[in-house]
Amino acid sequence: MKKIVLLVAFCLCMGNIFAQDADKLRDEGDAALNAKNYTEALAKYGEYLKLNEYKDTVRIFNCAFSATQAKNYAEAAKYFDMAIKLNYNLDDSYTGAAMAYRSLNKSEEFFKTVEEGLKAFPGNANLEKMLYSYGIKQGQAAQKKGDIETATKMYKAVLVASNKKYKEGALYSLGGMLYNQGATKLTEIYPLASSDPEKYKAEKAKADAQLTEAKGYLDEVMELNPNNANAKKLVDAIAASLK
Repeated sequence: MKKIVLLVAFCLCMGNIFAQDADKLRDEGDAALNAKNYTEALAKYGEYLKLNEYKDTVRIFNCAFSATQAKNYAEAAKYFDMAIKLNYNLDDSYTGAAMAYRSLNKSEEFFKTVEEGLKAFPGNANLEKMLYSYGIKQGQAAQKKGDIETATKMYKAVLVASNKKYKEGALYSLGGMLYNQGATKLTEIYPLASSDPEKYKAEKAKADAQLTEAKGYLDEVMELNPNNANAKKLVDAIAASLK
């Protein structure tokens, strides 16, 4: 019986030591955060949360914020994702996680986070702005490289936004890109009209399909903004090409 009592006392003693260590790390993390020593705050909070078994939602968020400020975006994404799963400060947590994935250039994770955030907070201005700027930028970069498949994916990702200007920009990017593809194709195959009529007919059908798809996106632009002169010019040019 005496041994059992001693064992219990030892366990209680160790528990108190761990609790004291955790409290010390937490307080040191808070102090570092207040002093804007974000690298130190990240380190202290990281150690504290391990001892705390990641139950302190406030410090999980603080740790994510500190990681962002320290430009340790992998850790920022990790802790913001924890905060999201724990349903803590969701608006800022979704925004922080999206910013981290954007900085890491992890497109799949970025779009997934933004879409989930917009489901929770429809029309969130911060998330939609990030979605537009990132999607258009990545789409333009892919388009410049001739990677039309990726460019299309990036532009289409922006269409989940509710902001009409963002939708208009993404739709115009899609329509303009496909118009350029179809128009370029028509120019390239023009000599075949006389030298190889059958091949010309087949290739023209492909170009016409691209132009028709482009017109679909541009028509949507005109529905959102009838005053979009650039879209109207392309719609008229496509109509002339498809005659």
